Amino acid sequence: MRLMAGAAVLAAALVAGSALAAGAANAESNGGVRVMPLGDSITDGLSVPGGYRIDLWNKLVAGGYTVDFVGSLANGPAGLGDHDHEGHSGWTIAQIDANIVNWLRTYTPHTILLHIGTNDMYGSDPAGAPARLSTLIDHITAQAPQAELFVATIIPLSCCDATVRTFDAQIPGIVTSKVNAGKHVHLVEMYSALTTADLADGVHPNAGGYSKMATVWYNALRSVPGSLGTGTPPTTPPTTPPTTPPTTPPTTPPTGPAGACTAGYRLTNSWGSGFQAEVTVQAATSPVNGWTVHLTLAGGQTITNLWNGVNTGASGAISVRNAAYNGALPANGTTTFGFVANGNGGSTPTGIACTSP
Repeated sequence: MRLMAGAAVLAAALVAGSALAAGAANAESNGGVRVMPLGDSITDGLSVPGGYRIDLWNKLVAGGYTVDFVGSLANGPAGLGDHDHEGHSGWTIAQIDANIVNWLRTYTPHTILLHIGTNDMYGSDPAGAPARLSTLIDHITAQAPQAELFVATIIPLSCCDATVRTFDAQIPGIVTSKVNAGKHVHLVEMYSALTTADLADGVHPNAGGYSKMATVWYNALRSVPGSLGTGTPPTTPPTTPPTTPPTTPPTTPPTGPAGACTAGYRLTNSWGSGFQAEVTVQAATSPVNGWTVHLTLAGGQTITNLWNGVNTGASGAISVRNAAYNGALPANGTTTFGFVANGNGGSTPTGIACTSP
């Protein structure tokens, strides 16, 4: 990133250049779904070589999925099953945009994991970053219209959290506009998964932070059928919870029958034409094996994207059941699902309740 001292930047550039050559000459192929990790040094793993790709790879293998990470760069420990990626240290949105068409033609990914914008936050025009991101997404979807593009909010920065928050707040609206245009674009809420305590140097995650990022990516991928091809879901829940409970109380208190599960709703973001919300599911004093949340959206509200659950409707009275990986909850255990919707976020859904078979 640009916060590094000059010598460190030069060293990082030399390492990145070596990785580019090695990646182009020795690309690994695993014959599975082609997944492109795309971004800057946070994707590269400057503080922890391999970054989130290490734990994400392990989760994918444990889940029975066969994937092929693709890209012109390669790095990471020997235990990482596929080292290829497209994470360029120090790069901005515009730099990624200038190269993306060529990369997509060369590596033809089916699924793209995009975390970009951190370097724009220290640049001369952070206010223009959302427009640049929107343009980048348009170029990706035009070149690879059938690919599944996952767009993450960027993680916190110690230097300029307010700038990051302003940028991230506009990403859900950008994603919604692409979804409404029929594009295969999905929002990934990454910012709230980490805090500055998860950063090794104020910019790049430490090992624990990267593990959190891997969990968020994995859950997002699992929420979109076809993004990982076919696989065998794990028969037991992951050892790390797939989601974390909200840091603030839900807007509506959990409701539901005693001894089963409860559900609490909270608005996490809103903009002119839509909003983002989160529902916390909690087991009561006994474990549950499967859950379904029922709620009625207000008039004019329509869900456009939902993760960590399986939705049975888009408007009016809907039901959301657990995904394959988060249905088993221990006593008092929690999980969450989130969604992006069109409409007025100020109108809270009614009839929120949770049932368990």
